[in-house]
Amino acid sequence: MSFLNYSTIIDPFLRDVRIFVPKFAGMKAGDRVLDVCCGSGDQVFYYDKLGVLAFGIDSDANMIGLAKKDRRNGSAKNVSFRLVDARKLPFEDNFFDFVSISLALHEKEREAQSKIISEMKRVVKKEGALVFVDFKIPFHDKISYFFIRSIEYLAGKQHFSCFKDYVLQGGLQELLAENGLKETRTALLKNGNLAAIKVKPQSLF
Repeated sequence: MSFLNYSTIIDPFLRDVRIFVPKFAGMKAGDRVLDVCCGSGDQVFYYDKLGVLAFGIDSDANMIGLAKKDRRNGSAKNVSFRLVDARKLPFEDNFFDFVSISLALHEKEREAQSKIISEMKRVVKKEGALVFVDFKIPFHDKISYFFIRSIEYLAGKQHFSCFKDYVLQGGLQELLAENGLKETRTALLKNGNLAAIKVKPQSLF
């Protein structure tokens, strides 16, 4: 899916999710927050509205370019975007109060998923939290499943292959459990088709 379609179609559709995530996580002014695989940077700008020190990283140069050119950058006071591979974050251990990732893990192969989650665990503070948003498996109904499956198919062969494997894995909750994470708070969004999960580092298995 092109970065143009993402910023003009996907971001507006996810506006309610972007607003919900920082409140759900419990973020407050002055917190240092990293959004992994930030895409167009839309979630990062919503963090900035709360006075959060917000960082966004992505491995797609087009997406990072789009985020840096966003007109909101003119009024955003505490945002920073960097071209970074999420499997190897250039940050110190225990650096962030919160680390989030939204609708990206289903796009990754299993090895990459595990590396990304491991890095998120490494850079979050012990008293902080990880926040994950992705598809809830099984989907709420067959109509939702076929619609989302069609969108994922249009995103490309590799993307679709990862999506199908994500469904076979059992979705976000199973993926987190496989990587030693135990959810401490969960909310269902978009008619139950998305799951938002908060994990406190103290709850690691």
